[in-house]
Amino acid sequence: MPPDPGLPGAGDASEQAAAGYTVPVAKPAKSRLLQDGRDMFWSVAPLVLACVVLAGVLGMCSFAPTGPGAGPVPDYDAPAGLQADADALKIPIRVPQLPEGWQSNSGSRKGIEAGRTDPVSGQRVRAVASVVGYLTPSGMYLSLTQSNADEDKLVASFSSEMVPTGVEDVDGVRWVVYQGGERDGKPNEPVWTAEVRGPTGPAQLAVTGAGSADEYRMLAAATQSQPPLTVT
Repeated sequence: MPPDPGLPGAGDASEQAAAGYTVPVAKPAKSRLLQDGRDMFWSVAPLVLACVVLAGVLGMCSFAPTGPGAGPVPDYDAPAGLQADADALKIPIRVPQLPEGWQSNSGSRKGIEAGRTDPVSGQRVRAVASVVGYLTPSGMYLSLTQSNADEDKLVASFSSEMVPTGVEDVDGVRWVVYQGGERDGKPNEPVWTAEVRGPTGPAQLAVTGAGSADEYRMLAAATQSQPPLTVT
């Protein structure tokens, strides 16, 4: 039966629209790029490859199969830093006279609460310390700490688990060796410490790090043999 021209749906879409009826329109089909991620990958891959090739040709990138190389060693002026520490902390501080091949690379100061006994009042008071880091000729790191702290308090500032395990004689000076405990799952590095007396009073020295026993000994001897800096 033919449709009644007077009823909705009769005639073509243009006639229905003219008559004031809403005509449903089919949604446009999605682009295939949005339907399949593989299409997007293959569209972008040539561009990425071209960028990599261009960067390689221009020398803008390089590949190191063994990983990143060692960066430059930071340079630290140990004599100037130690003089500044002596002026600020007012404690005996010495500048180690080390042979060629040793390089200072860092410096800092620290406080040790209740780190020393005041000789006048007998009370525990805050101690201070100067720290300088060195790279040995073998590439290992050692730090030298110079402080007015008592021996046990200075050692505890590295680790509270350390105990004395021996003694080393360095050119007539008695250095006590402390070991024990661990950090981040690895054994703590040994600490060698000695009290060195001078015209401006005693100083407690400590050497620690990844160096060998001979390197510990060399840094200890290079420090204890020097006079304290003059405070300006």
